[in-house]
Order: sequence, then structure tokens, then C-alpha cells
Amino acid sequence: MRVGLILAAALGLIGPSLMAPGAVRADGGNGGGGAKTPSCPPGEVYDPRQARCVRPQANALPDETLTNYADTLIKTGRYDEVIGVLDLLKDPNTAVALNYRGYATRKLGRVDEGIGYYLKSVALDPHYAQVREYLGEAYLVKGDAASAKAQLVAIKQICGTTCDAYQHLAVAIADPADL
Repeated sequence: MRVGLILAAALGLIGPSLMAPGAVRADGGNGGGGAKTPSCPPGEVYDPRQARCVRPQANALPDETLTNYADTLIKTGRYDEVIGVLDLLKDPNTAVALNYRGYATRKLGRVDEGIGYYLKSVALDPHYAQVREYLGEAYLVKGDAASAKAQLVAIKQICGTTCDAYQHLAVAIADPADL
């Protein structure tokens, strides 16, 4: 069932709001869409300038390229590699980079560490809805539904009730079993 939902979502046959809670979302949960970045073998990063996978070297790739590739790795569940890619950033203290680091560490079972990264991201950009979604999910993993609901309220103030971040967290709050 889950594979069918993922395939249907990837093909655009259903929207992310119809997918089962906890299912891997084709958009990585951010609803950003855009071009798909190819997934490279472990130890390599996709360089869009060369249109191929390359071995990363210090300062060889722009932070935006590395951050986009970290998102690609998140979508494929390669969380250890996400952290390695984020370690290559010239500026690892951006809201997006901290959000991805938080997500990867949370998915690796280090929930408290992930929450710490999410909170740093929120401090940098309080209006970043995706980090609040993931922070709410982390609170649910810890059994703190009240804090998760507070993040849902914050997301509602940022983008309303129809944005992906609100809908995904609302589904997770209703049924946190698949987190």
C-alpha cells in the first residue's frame, strides 16, 4: 500500500495530503517542487554546473548546491550522508541547513539533538514553516503533544491551514504512530 502511494504521489496522481501519515513524501515535505536532483553514490554530490556526480572537496561547491543535495539525500533516507554533506558548508548556520541537520539527526534517533538544531533554525527564521513542522514532529516523538500543537498554531499564523507544513503536522498530531 505504502509503495503504491509513494509511486502515485511521485507520478502526480495524488496530492501529498492524501498520502498515509509517515509515508515518504515526494517533495520532502517542503512542497517546494522544482527540478529533481539526481541521487549520487555514497561519498559523491551532484554538481548541477557539471551535470554529474562529483567527489566533494572543501569550498569546491556552493552552499546552495550542497544544501539542495542534502535535501535530495533526505528524500532517499540517507541521513548519515546528509550530515556529511552539511559538514561541507561554508556557512552551516542557516535556517535551512540547521533544519536539514535537525531532520537527519532526528531520523537517526538523536531526537533531542535534532530539536536543538530545529530551535536554532527557528531562532534564525521564525517564519520558516517547514522547520516548525519538523519540530512539531520531533515533539510528538518525545510524547509532547502540547508543544507539537503549539508549532501547529505557529504554522497557521505563517501560512494558514492549507499549506503543506500545516497539513502534514496536523495529520501527524492526529496519528503520530508512523513518526
